[in-house]
Amino acid sequence: MPDIIMPRLSDTMEEGVVVAWLKQVGDKVSRGDILAEIETDKALMELEAYEDGILEQILFEPGSRVPIGNTIALIGDGNGSAAGSSAGSNDAATGSGAASGANEQIASPERLGAHDNPIDAAGTVPATTETGTRKKSSPLARKIARELDVDLATVTGTGPGGRVTRNDVESAYRAIESTPAAPPVASVTSAGDYDEIPLSTIQQVSAKRLTESKQQAPHIYLTSAIDVTDLLAFRAEINRTLEQTGKTKVSVNDLLVKAVATALRTDPAVNVSIADDKLLRHRGIHLGIAVATPAGLLVPVVRDADRKSVSEIATETRDKAERARDRKLRADEMSGGTFTISNLGMFGIEQFTAVINPPESAILAVGAAKDELRLDDTQVVTRSILRVTLSADHRAIDGATAARFLQQLTELLEHPLRIIA
Repeated sequence: MPDIIMPRLSDTMEEGVVVAWLKQVGDKVSRGDILAEIETDKALMELEAYEDGILEQILFEPGSRVPIGNTIALIGDGNGSAAGSSAGSNDAATGSGAASGANEQIASPERLGAHDNPIDAAGTVPATTETGTRKKSSPLARKIARELDVDLATVTGTGPGGRVTRNDVESAYRAIESTPAAPPVASVTSAGDYDEIPLSTIQQVSAKRLTESKQQAPHIYLTSAIDVTDLLAFRAEINRTLEQTGKTKVSVNDLLVKAVATALRTDPAVNVSIADDKLLRHRGIHLGIAVATPAGLLVPVVRDADRKSVSEIATETRDKAERARDRKLRADEMSGGTFTISNLGMFGIEQFTAVINPPESAILAVGAAKDELRLDDTQVVTRSILRVTLSADHRAIDGATAARFLQQLTELLEHPLRIIA
């Protein structure tokens, strides 16, 4: 039977992190069963089985970072035959150096389920204590421990054979929280006068891609100060109506998303990307909405935003933002964007510039609306002013094109009825 390999779960994925095994060695597996949770550069994904059989061996314990194409588990008929047939699979996938590290974790068929296997027949993984002894824990307990920053080696297990369970981890966390003098538990390594904090997979990939973006795409920046006084009043009126009907209220960002989509539909010259020596003008308007999560920046995509109402956009963006923070978005919900919006207004930031999210050619940075004094004929009045900055790839979008887009966006936001017309 085929080995279980680390699959490519997103278009930019090069490796994945095994978060938890949901099947244990010796379990019967049917096609479509969820075997494990895999962290990619974009989301927490479920790994499905594509064949029926018995899970004979797990080659990488939770926390392992595995290149795509590497064998991570073996499924056979239950007599250990799968182990021998896959001995060279990791060599072919990642080269002898990487394969040797992986194959060191492969036990012979006779040792399946033995106590010296990194993951035993119960699916538990030992945690090393200060005395060098090894403590077993369930996959769910390890996952909860990572989320709560609890060191498993310090937790007393109440399960069979001292196995650490979810309840043990949560009890240990509550004990830490209720002790004022206790220092916070953190997964950092002190060195000198600084702490080393490992980057998440998302942060590593973001750093690589955004560095490449700045190096390869010549950025130009244009800023507009937009009077959104009427927009804010328009939003308040819409929300009064929505509240009466029990529908989701809309935010300024929802109106902005709809306005951007409308401007791109009117003039698609900014809805483009570069592909070698070609300019791709996209027919669909698929807007990425940058969302800050504990693991790093994620960009869920609202597809065909120009065809959706403001209330539909509000419902979709809230759902996807919440699932992005919980790492429950699918890879296809974060791919295919043609233009991105990054809003830091909720933090009180008035103006900033953003780095283009490749392969797109533009990103709009949105600040907070602030009251400012303006001259209206002969009177000084207070108006709400919103500053937005467009970062554009000068190879695909020249200054005049970018300026025209901002001009159209300003007209829409200053005359909000045009957004929904």
